[in-house]
Amino acid sequence: MQPDAIVARRPVTLGAKREQENGAMLLKALRRLAFLLLPWVVLIALWYLVRVSGLVRASLVPTPYEVVTKWWWLVSRNGFLIDMWMSTQRVLFGVTIGIICAVPIGFALGWYRPVRTFVDPLINFFRALPPIALIPLVIVYFGIGEVAKIVILFYASFFAGVIVMYEGISQINPIFIRVARTLGARDMEIFWRVVVPMAVPHMLTALRVALGVCWATLVASELIAAHRGLGAVIQDASSFFQLDTIYAGIVTIGGIALVMDYLLRRLSRRLVSWQERIGG
Repeated sequence: MQPDAIVARRPVTLGAKREQENGAMLLKALRRLAFLLLPWVVLIALWYLVRVSGLVRASLVPTPYEVVTKWWWLVSRNGFLIDMWMSTQRVLFGVTIGIICAVPIGFALGWYRPVRTFVDPLINFFRALPPIALIPLVIVYFGIGEVAKIVILFYASFFAGVIVMYEGISQINPIFIRVARTLGARDMEIFWRVVVPMAVPHMLTALRVALGVCWATLVASELIAAHRGLGAVIQDASSFFQLDTIYAGIVTIGGIALVMDYLLRRLSRRLVSWQERIGG
């Protein structure tokens, strides 16, 4: 009788253990969701607090509800989705061209010290210039069409990407190169089999930084006679003191940038999963 009792109890024990594991996983997921939502809850609470505190006139600070309502009205009635697409398209073009140019130049600066010594002052000079200061010259040389807007975004993303790339390449641990040379690898083999794989994380970081800089520069680029785009929406709304529309445009820019950055981080984790990650 005793062995039969033990066998009879075993499924109950396994079932209870499985329920505990499922409960622990659910609790972990809820905890993670709470940590993700908490900053936004705090931000919205502070937003309402500023509105009701009297520090700023209530007419100058629309509530989050008013902004969401305005955003939905823009999306459903006013061609706002086209503006979102136009801005996203410009940013993607600017980032793509900027990173394509920045990666090889960043490689050369990081790999060859004399090149870095020669070019570094020029890179630091031009990256310190705000893109908005170049708008008059861009209009003179490129007109007021789409090319001019993409040139501004290219300028912003290129220098951000170059800095990240060459700093990353120059900090690659030389022990990997020495070991490859000891094993008889030639310079081209070292470059393709050691340096390039080690540089992939820096490429992805450069892409993330350039993407953020491009979104930050978007409104400046759309100062150039843009009739469509989120920057144009914000500028038109500022002319008529439509603060809820301005807030809706700003929140949309931040939201799209956040989604794109999240996708890039997921891609980065897949591409560099072979690397050891401290604290990962």
